[in-house]
Amino acid sequence: MERSYASRSSGELANAASGGGRPVRVIPLRHPPGFGSVSSSSSSPWWRAAVGRARGMGPVEWAEAALPCVAWMQKYRWKEDLRADLAAGITVGVMLVPQAMSYAKLAGLHPIYGLYTGFVPLFVYAIFGSSRQLAVGPVALVSLLVSNVLGGIVNSSSELYTELAILLAFMVGILECLMGLLRLGWLIRFISHSVISGFTTASAIVIGLSQIKYFLGYNVTRSSKIIPLIESIIAGADQFSWPPFVMGSAFLAVLLIMKNLGKSNKRLHFLRASGPLTAVVLGTIFVKIFHPPAISVVGEIPQGLPKFSIPRGFEHVLSLTPTAVLITGVAILESVGIAKALAAKNGYELDSNKELFGLGIANICGSFFSAYPATGSFSRSAVNHESGAKTGLSGIIMGIIIGSALLFMTPLFSDIPQCALAAIVISAVTGLVDYEEAIFLWGIDKKDFFLWAITFITTLVFGIEIGVLVGVGFSLAFVIHESANPHIAVLGRLPGTTVYRNMLQYPEAYTYNGIVVVRIDAPIYFANISYIKDRLREYELNLPNSNRGLDVGRVYFVILEMSPVTYIDSSAVQALKDLHQEYRARHIQIAIANPNQQVHLLLSRSGILDLIGAAWCFVRVHDAVQVCLQHVQNASSSALKLASQASGDSADSISTSKEEQQRIKQDGFFKNLWKAKNGNADSGAEVQPLLRQNLV
Repeated sequence: MERSYASRSSGELANAASGGGRPVRVIPLRHPPGFGSVSSSSSSPWWRAAVGRARGMGPVEWAEAALPCVAWMQKYRWKEDLRADLAAGITVGVMLVPQAMSYAKLAGLHPIYGLYTGFVPLFVYAIFGSSRQLAVGPVALVSLLVSNVLGGIVNSSSELYTELAILLAFMVGILECLMGLLRLGWLIRFISHSVISGFTTASAIVIGLSQIKYFLGYNVTRSSKIIPLIESIIAGADQFSWPPFVMGSAFLAVLLIMKNLGKSNKRLHFLRASGPLTAVVLGTIFVKIFHPPAISVVGEIPQGLPKFSIPRGFEHVLSLTPTAVLITGVAILESVGIAKALAAKNGYELDSNKELFGLGIANICGSFFSAYPATGSFSRSAVNHESGAKTGLSGIIMGIIIGSALLFMTPLFSDIPQCALAAIVISAVTGLVDYEEAIFLWGIDKKDFFLWAITFITTLVFGIEIGVLVGVGFSLAFVIHESANPHIAVLGRLPGTTVYRNMLQYPEAYTYNGIVVVRIDAPIYFANISYIKDRLREYELNLPNSNRGLDVGRVYFVILEMSPVTYIDSSAVQALKDLHQEYRARHIQIAIANPNQQVHLLLSRSGILDLIGAAWCFVRVHDAVQVCLQHVQNASSSALKLASQASGDSADSISTSKEEQQRIKQDGFFKNLWKAKNGNADSGAEVQPLLRQNLV
């Protein structure tokens, strides 16, 4: 019997109620797989799936998992790829040499440590990193973070300062490796793009102001807050020197012109990469010829490759941990985001967790060779991609260029003007000032603009750490608010269709008196169930403007469209049971339409479907509405008969008040409606169930 019913279910005509009502075509809602069992084969433990995948991996797959470089080495095309990788590696390597020294100065370190940071991590990342175009090394934002935290612990001229910067690289590497191994890269999704944009814009302004001292010719307070920087700049105005200002401004103008020409004209893209080297060469030649006393220079730089040494200063680990976490977050935001974008452009997939692990190994190994924290650079990665880099070999070539500079060129670096290095930093961070994003957000979403503005202002005024914490805090607050106050829509039927849509979006849609169709556009769990219950009660008290069907004066049916509900927890289950009891006491029936497999299974196991009744679960909202209408119509017709009989039995029918007739009519409607729903109409005919109990 069940088999024949199931085979004919899609076309079966079931009577909604006795009394000869119009037949309603109802599609049965079937059992989800695993119904009635404690566990399902589809929900096997994650570790079993991982073990199964590991067993199915061959030697090549294991090699690619351990060393991502194997993936591109196997398919390397020597004739085509080698030329492109050589061109890209040389271009970015030439760009990296002056940038590395500039960023080391920004970090409060000797320029040689910038070259060290651009040496070993590049080779290690080329082997363990999964991106083929990402250019790692020192970057402006991380350099500012290093300077900011270490400046509050020790003087930048002391040896301990350098030791702590190297220790930071080791700590950041450990954190990145752990996040990659534990697959925790998803945590960064809770930081919105608005927060990232506001943070980087404020940081770029702070970086630029921190480098302006090399233009002005006098010292400026080292700080990540804009107010102390401006106060220090104003206080030392009487020490202003024209020569470094003119030279620095000239270099900055040259860099910006070359950068813009390289971006706007593909044939001149080499100008963007050669700009930093041009500024360094011109500045060095000018100093060697004229020896201007007012221009400060880099000074002597040690020659040779970095030596192996174990990081020191572990007694300061606790004080450095917040900054290490922050730098790790910046690495995820900047490096992984750039790497994914470049991977998509070049037609290969990138695993965020593998990428984090590769960055972590690069930083750990770099810390043993005197490097401070390294991460992916937006500007150098863009140049690497534009120059045609195909594989990680371009990163190895960059490392070879840095190694050659360390071995043979450091004597030439001693006469580089400080203002030239400062101009390189300022030119690099101008691209981070994203005011266009703020204008865009103001036009489309004031909430996101508020996030951008609050992050920008707090970062400028209170420092980088406070700015990040405030921005992330507000991001999480918005996430929690949206989750605890989900969108709930009252649905109406579009004319001429069986489609139900949001009444606010489609004003032409119509509803039926006595029936409210509600769609919950979120998972239902402990944080939002109270809000959902309040909204349902509100719909009951404040009736939507219905325009079809008999005027019954109140709500008798609440239909929950549950297709957007992806999850429901135990707290929500209990709340739905309570809501059912409240509705039952007020003669209101709940109907459920189109729950997904997981939600349907949980509702079945928790007993909610038994409380509501299996006959009140539907595949489509239209089925539920039609069945509810049949009940309303049949109950109304019986109530009208009862009212007319009561009026006719009176000695003087004219004396029966209209209010009394209405009361009798409504009382009869209540009785007949609930009798119809329970399967006992006044006629004594048995109501056919819409869906059988064993076909939930």
